[in-house]
Amino acid sequence: MNSIAATASSAAPAPAESEVSLARLYVLRAMYLVLVIGGAVFFLPQLISHEPTARGVIPSMLGALWVLACFGLRYPLQMLPILLFELVWKTIWLVDFGLPQKMAGVSTAQFKGDLQAIALGPVLLIPIIPWGYVFRHYLKEPGARWKRAGS
Repeated sequence: MNSIAATASSAAPAPAESEVSLARLYVLRAMYLVLVIGGAVFFLPQLISHEPTARGVIPSMLGALWVLACFGLRYPLQMLPILLFELVWKTIWLVDFGLPQKMAGVSTAQFKGDLQAIALGPVLLIPIIPWGYVFRHYLKEPGARWKRAGS
């Protein structure tokens, strides 16, 4: 009986959290905390107090990321796409906008601030993201079906 229970428990798929070390989960939570604190300091004030005619597209999007980062504190692996989004958009900006402007000699205070803030993202995110987990769950695992069975 014990051998059957042991076999059944070893055959059951491991929860996703057991695939990533506890230390890595805490590092992910720390990254979400950085996003939560940064959003509260820089973006939340823009959402709370703004001109009635303001477009608000960027603050609204960043506010949504801030809310989702709050969920990441509790569910670090389930909210991993938030960190992947941060990595991808910042990398795209660096390659497509930041580096060409830097090479062209742009040196305004706004550009320097943007470059420093955005370049820090990939530097922090690349070592933090559990790439083995990303590979297993986003690239290797089959996707959801596209239509109902039997259709």
